[in-house]
This record gives sequence, structure tokens and C-alpha cells, in this order.
Amino acid sequence: MKAKVYSLAVLLMVMVGCQTQQLQNPVLTIEGGQVQGVFADDNPDVYVYRGIPYAAPPLGDLRWKAPQPVVPWDGVKVCDQFEHPSYQAVHYPGGYTTEWGYGAESNSSEDCLYLNVWTKAPNKIDAKLPVALWIHGGGYREGWGSEPEFDGQEWGAKDVVLVSINYRLGVFGFLTHPELSAKSPNGVSGNYGILDQIEALKWINKNIAQFGGDPENVTIFGQSAGAGSVKTLCASPLTEGLFDKAIIMSGGGLALPNHDVPAREQLPLSAYEQQTKEVMDWAGYTDLAKMRRASTEMLYTAASYYSAVTGKRGSVTGSPVAEGYVLPQGFDAAAIDGSLHNVPYMIGYTLNDMGSMSKGIIDFCVNREQVGNKAWAYEFARPLPDDGSEPTVTARLKGAFHSSDLWFVFKSLKHCWRPWTQGDWDLSEKMLTAWTNFAKYSDPNGPDGGEWTPCTQDNNNLMLFKLDSSDVENSEMGAPIVAE
Repeated sequence: MKAKVYSLAVLLMVMVGCQTQQLQNPVLTIEGGQVQGVFADDNPDVYVYRGIPYAAPPLGDLRWKAPQPVVPWDGVKVCDQFEHPSYQAVHYPGGYTTEWGYGAESNSSEDCLYLNVWTKAPNKIDAKLPVALWIHGGGYREGWGSEPEFDGQEWGAKDVVLVSINYRLGVFGFLTHPELSAKSPNGVSGNYGILDQIEALKWINKNIAQFGGDPENVTIFGQSAGAGSVKTLCASPLTEGLFDKAIIMSGGGLALPNHDVPAREQLPLSAYEQQTKEVMDWAGYTDLAKMRRASTEMLYTAASYYSAVTGKRGSVTGSPVAEGYVLPQGFDAAAIDGSLHNVPYMIGYTLNDMGSMSKGIIDFCVNREQVGNKAWAYEFARPLPDDGSEPTVTARLKGAFHSSDLWFVFKSLKHCWRPWTQGDWDLSEKMLTAWTNFAKYSDPNGPDGGEWTPCTQDNNNLMLFKLDSSDVENSEMGAPIVAE
């Protein structure tokens, strides 16, 4: 009898505890309906809202259209699960896949327009915390905003409302085609994935106050293709007034003739359209109705099948193009002619990145100085530690490789297999503080200034992020690159 009474008491305590947690976790009213988050895994002061829809699913007739208004839902949506990333290839163990722990995420899908929010101040409209929008990389063909290295709870703990998004990728996010352009009210096609990012910024502008965020203090930041997206957003007239600061991580700087990393050749829109039409016509998708009825899998593989069968290179647009509406001209041209958004910038790369980016980064900072603004430049130079436990990974990914700084910017080292030292945790805290300070104050040092000075014509050194001499560090990767 006593055992039964004890069990009932325990059950009542659990029920009361659950009710108390629900009472502490407010219901927010946003576009589409009501949402309720959950407490972050390791920080009870931070709430996370996973899988909030910010636009309608881009399916059927909405395939290759600008994002449409979110579909309303009934009741309270409990946002405790991340939603689908954009459709992409299956990830297998090895290389970057093993680094980021792919395998536990939702299945990829064309139904992918979801975002996630980490915050300490839900339902506190007067909190006016700074907001940061994270845009994931992956070559515009893979990746998602809920990868383990993007865990946003440390940003939330630093009093920044962090938003991460999924957006359309590859053939679904960037396809150009003559018929799409003909039926567009703007006379162009492509850049749907960028329009998704712009829609997320508009969602922030209209809804983020419910999460305690300040819609007038928004930073955009991204790495690799996410950095390329940031550059596109900074050159687009459609984003005027939607953000106040920008961080470009491993996305290059200005690509001028004397640089090691040249600019990617930009063809006219008509050339991209014709390349796509040739592949689609060969596959039997000879008009837009047939293209929109085609299966996800067939569209994704059409160019590969075309090349395998014909022996010719099949190409469909899978990244941003300067089509004249979303992007009138490229980032470089916009920076040079003065039409680039004139906001504070942080920009940098890793020691063993995809080519040396230092010249282009310094030139960009000097370009910003010439228009009366500031840009802070950095190099991440911590070769990641390796205990030999993951030979498939370490055979490819050594040193301060492309993307290695992500663990440090989000202070998400706990999600990684590598044998971190205390120095790594300290370095991560230093970088997280700098990034969140920039979101708060437009200065990575914080309101009182500090050692990280803007990169200028007269002072073009990059802030170096590495371990202190007292920490163990692999010195075989060589010294940091110094710009000439």
C-alpha cells in the first residue's frame, strides 16, 4: 500500500512540475498562429523555438515562386522539433559529414521554409534584445540551420536573439528558365533561395518583438555559401532597412585582378536560362506545367542524367545570379560603385581555408573606409586537435580548415568529437563574445573599445584567433598568412 501511495505522489509531483514548466513558458502570437517553445538543452534561462514556418510550403504551383504568406494553423504549435532542410543529397559518413554529425536531422524536402529562435525574453516586447540571423553554408546545395555546430543557446545566453533558417537550395532555390522569367511579374527567374532569406528578414521585422528582439537592431551573418548569401543581401535593393550589420565568414572579400581568388564568371541571365532549358527539354519537361509536376527526385538528378546519357555537360542554375531584380549587380561591383549597403561589417576566414582570402578581405575593408564606415577583419588560426580516433575525417580535414571556426563562433564544441583543450573553450568564449558584441554594439570589442581595431588603409592587420602559447597547439600547419 505504501508503495502505491508513494508512486502516486511521485506521479503528482511530475505532473505539477510539467504544469509549472508550461506556465513559465509563454505562448506567443505571431504570423500564422500561436507558438510555444521549450527550454534549451543545457541552459534553463534560454528558450528555443524549433521549426516555425515563415512562409507557405513552396510546393506544386508555388515551386519556383517568391515565398508566399505562411499557412495559418489552429491551436498552439509546440515548437520542439526541427523541421525539414531543403531537398539535397543523402549524407554518408566521412569528411565534413562526420564533422557535423549528420544523421539525426529531419528528412530533406521541398517543404523547407522553417526557422528556429533562441531567446531569453519570450513575450517581453520591451526587452529589445539585438537580433542575429544565421544563414548556413553548403555550396547552395546542402546544409540546414539546425546543424549541431549551429546550436544557438550560447548566443541566447549572451542576450542576443538568434534566428537560424532553412531556405531553398540547388535546382529548387536558384533555377532560371525562359518561361519562369516570362511569367514573373519582374521579368526574371532564379534567386528563390535569396528571396526566402529576405522573407525571413521580413518575418523578423514583423514578429521578433514577441521573442524579446529588437527589429531595428538586426545582424545578418553566414559562412561559406551563407557568407555568399550575406554578400548578395548586402548588394540587393530589396533588403534596404531590414538589417543593420553584416558578418561575412569564409566568403572572400573583393575579387580584383591582383587577387589569388578571382571572381566567379557571371553570365547574362539569358545564358543561364538557355542552359537550364536544354536540360529540361531533354528530360521531357518542355513547359513550366510539366516542370512543376515533375517529381522532386527527377528534377534533382536531371542534369546528372543528361550528362551521363549525352556525354555533354548538363548545367542548371544552382546559385545566385545577377538577374536584375533581387541582385542588379554582383557584390564587388556594388562595393566599388557605392551601392552596397553602408553598414558595419566583420569579415574573415580560416588559416587553411579555400584559398587565401586576405588580399580581398583587406581591400574590402579599405573600400568600406573610403565610404566612411568600419570593417573588422580576422583570421581563425587554430588547427583543430586530433587524437586519431576518426581516421576517415582526419585524412581530409586537418588544420584550421574551411568551416573549422564554426564550433568556436557558436561555442558548440560539446557537439564535436575532437579532443578540445581548455584553451579551445577559452578561445571559443572570446570569439562568441566578439561576435555577440558586434551584434549588440556594432563593435566586436563592446562599448568601451579594445584590442581589435578596424582594418584600414594604414592598419590592415587581421585579428588573429589562435591558442595562447601556454596551450597545446599543432604548429605543423605553419604561421598565419600575412597580407602583402
